[in-house]
Amino acid sequence: MSSPSQSATAQTLLNSPHLSSGIRKATFRLMPMLIILYFVAFLDRTNVGFAEEALAVDRGISAGAYALGAGIFFIGYALFEIPSNLLLTKFGARFWLARIAISWGIVASLFAFVNGEPMFILLRFLLGVTEAGLFPGVIMFLAEWFPNKRRVQMFALFYLAQPFSQMLGAPLSGGLISFGDTFTPWAGWQVMFFVEGMMAVVAGIAAFFFLVDSPQKAKFLNDDEKAAMKAVMDHEDAVKQEDGPRGIGPALVNWKVWYFTAIYFCLQIAVYGTTFYLPQQVATLIGQEVGWQVGLVSAIPWAVGLFACYYVGKHAHTVRRRRKWGSLFFLITGIAILVSAWAGATGQGLIGIVAITVAVASFLSAGPITWSFPTSFLVGAAAATGIGLINSLGNLGGFVAPIMRTAVNEAVPTESGAWGVVSLGVFAFAGAVLMWTTRFFRAKADALLDDDAPQARD
Repeated sequence: MSSPSQSATAQTLLNSPHLSSGIRKATFRLMPMLIILYFVAFLDRTNVGFAEEALAVDRGISAGAYALGAGIFFIGYALFEIPSNLLLTKFGARFWLARIAISWGIVASLFAFVNGEPMFILLRFLLGVTEAGLFPGVIMFLAEWFPNKRRVQMFALFYLAQPFSQMLGAPLSGGLISFGDTFTPWAGWQVMFFVEGMMAVVAGIAAFFFLVDSPQKAKFLNDDEKAAMKAVMDHEDAVKQEDGPRGIGPALVNWKVWYFTAIYFCLQIAVYGTTFYLPQQVATLIGQEVGWQVGLVSAIPWAVGLFACYYVGKHAHTVRRRRKWGSLFFLITGIAILVSAWAGATGQGLIGIVAITVAVASFLSAGPITWSFPTSFLVGAAAATGIGLINSLGNLGGFVAPIMRTAVNEAVPTESGAWGVVSLGVFAFAGAVLMWTTRFFRAKADALLDDDAPQARD
């Protein structure tokens, strides 16, 4: 437990007006660029859902090859996640995040030239390799800039890129397909892949000029703001050193790291099991082919999720709220996924869209809360390793989800594929149980910075 003097010191640092002004400046300077990076990253990960049918017709890519390609992204992602994170600590976030965006943008644009199943699967693997390190790199970057009390809010702002990418990206992808088919000599899906890949390249170049590695290097902060931000982060890091693993090896075998890996795995099963098939599921529910109309309807869940994620990030500033709200959002996600499966099986289009919307809003809100826990006890090389491990292995849920959904549908075939959807909900319920059990964990940094929360138990 933290001592009263430690808590008093933390609160004095957190109440500094120079800290508040520094955080405000950093938020307006850094967060838009980070949101743009993740916007195009998430867009390039998931736009394959808009090309599923066209790839089958034009390039002969089967449902099994599509599922393997959709999921193998996460194998490459997992293999290179920790090395990428360690390289980020060596080269700095500014250079490394820009390099990641440019590399994956080039690979993403090459999907316009897919000529068969082997190339499709290879490019999906390379997309994972080149994007590896972006998400955990940003999580580390934000943990270096913002104290724990404000970190969930920053994570939530970063997470807004997901609903933005789908709310704006869904009609963008559908519109590019329609535009390409109508006004260019190329197939619409080729235009979509090339244009959206080049967006990442441009974003990467911009990131090199807009991001700053640390508060001490930020020209937009004055000396008092730099000193205030350094003091509160140094104080928090000192507590983390007492509470968490030190170094690469201890982080790899730390039980808490593996516990939060399991929670994140459950979350990603729900996220990608829904996202990869959302355009096709919406098309079935509204009785339309994938295109502009499906893109607009597919944007609805993400628009609602945007507001939910922002609200949760702004108000989930105590340990108690993070635990209770996180557990509740996992539970709601599971229930909503089951309802969407029932709606698809019974032809209840409106109920299906509402259920998908609730599921998306819930798992988006659970994400920032989930990341608040490991960043409360990981620091330095242990943070690079632990955060990389949680994200890389947790993201294997994106590999498992489409394959599991396809396998269940083949084992228990139905016209709507309801049982494949049901299988995703099971993992959301498991995530709810795991999140609630964090009430038995002890994290000194949380206890220090959440003065209105009770001390956690061992």
